[in-house]
Amino acid sequence: MTFDFGLFCIFVPLLKDFKMAQKPSIPKGTRDFLPEVMVRRNYIFDTIKTVFKRFGFQPIETPSMENLSTLLGKYGEEGDKLLFRILNSGDFLSGVEQNGETLQSEKIAGKICEKGLRYDLTVPFARFVVQYRDQISFPFRRYQIQPVWRADRPQKGRYREFYQCDVDIVGSNSLLNEAELVQIVDEVFKALKINVVLKINNRKVLAGIAEYIGKPDALVDITVAIDKLDKIGIEAVNAELAQKGLDENAIEKLQPILFMKGDAREKFAQLKSLMAGIEVGEKGIEELETLFNYIDDMNVGIEYELDLTLARGLNYYTGAIFEVKAKDVSMGSISGGGRYDNLTGIFGLQGVSGVGISFGADRIYDVLTELNLFPEKNGDITEVIFLNFGSKEERYCLPYLQQLRRNGINAEIYPDSAKIQKQMKYADQRGIPVVVMAGEDEMNNKTFTVKFMKEGRQENVAADSLLDIIRN
Repeated sequence: MTFDFGLFCIFVPLLKDFKMAQKPSIPKGTRDFLPEVMVRRNYIFDTIKTVFKRFGFQPIETPSMENLSTLLGKYGEEGDKLLFRILNSGDFLSGVEQNGETLQSEKIAGKICEKGLRYDLTVPFARFVVQYRDQISFPFRRYQIQPVWRADRPQKGRYREFYQCDVDIVGSNSLLNEAELVQIVDEVFKALKINVVLKINNRKVLAGIAEYIGKPDALVDITVAIDKLDKIGIEAVNAELAQKGLDENAIEKLQPILFMKGDAREKFAQLKSLMAGIEVGEKGIEELETLFNYIDDMNVGIEYELDLTLARGLNYYTGAIFEVKAKDVSMGSISGGGRYDNLTGIFGLQGVSGVGISFGADRIYDVLTELNLFPEKNGDITEVIFLNFGSKEERYCLPYLQQLRRNGINAEIYPDSAKIQKQMKYADQRGIPVVVMAGEDEMNNKTFTVKFMKEGRQENVAADSLLDIIRN
């Protein structure tokens, strides 16, 4: 055997390139979605969107990135840390004085990053309302289904890129809007067949509690801490409150409130006794009672309760707050929202109150998957496939393929006249329920052989009857 040095010289660089080929990957906390997953995700989006439209909400979209000035300071200190910042184009370090010091990200971030990926849909929506206030009608009812990004630690049910499905009403102070959101929550999860519990509280009540324990200036610290109660437990919450400067007496006065017993009406009575003379707390109780009366009158099927530990850590909430949890799956909230009075004021439009709720599509997907609640049949899948026996058979099938499509049936034809076994395997892997075949006999007799994959049966039908057979 002779050694071909010329062939070796060609092969070695190719081998080097092969070894250096980058292994395909995506950033942690993000995901690719295969077709079967997208079919299920679209089922969620379509279900939610159908409910939104039924209640008279209009669609909008906003850019994936916003100016950092729009985003910073709206989510609290912890939220600001989770913002994904985008480096300025070109030489982003030009103009940054170093003076021989070690560069610190928090000091230079504002100079090298002017934009960031949106953290949620609500703050960009407030910016949108102010920017287009002369082109929209108030009260403005909008829905929005788009991705958001958070630089969080990825874990079960928590991603760095995920979709939110938001619905908001701005330009009205009426608590009837909150009640409508409860109806929407009821309709969405009824349609998805998920058993949930809706937890309700009011930030004014929390402000009253802060005043009651003698720490009115510590409202943000209190809400941020107790918002973690389900995740870290009461001892860790108390430790965080102490670290934030709450004395032992204040923490002790807080405990019986966090674990108050009884139904909503009984809790209202206890709160009224505690909040006597505390104006903000009394106002919060009044709003909650009005909201619960609305919900009772609406006869919604959803289970709902007053939860005084519910805080919603975002700073912009000012009134009612909501959180939805699945009853049959151990997971965090799958929906949440509340009333915000001052958000548009930050962008120069005072006196425009809003209320909204967001559905977490990714967590809803995980719940539906764990409970095996996705429907077997979905309008996004191919319902019928014509097998390809050759060029003559193709021409015979094409008019009937077009007929099915024009009548709203998802259909396709296998593009190559490959072995029938290969084509049947393709149909089976795709989960296509109906296979239509036409060979020489079928063409001569103006018929088709139709195989129903799930039942494992097939029948010969007249070509002119194919549409009716498929429909039925």
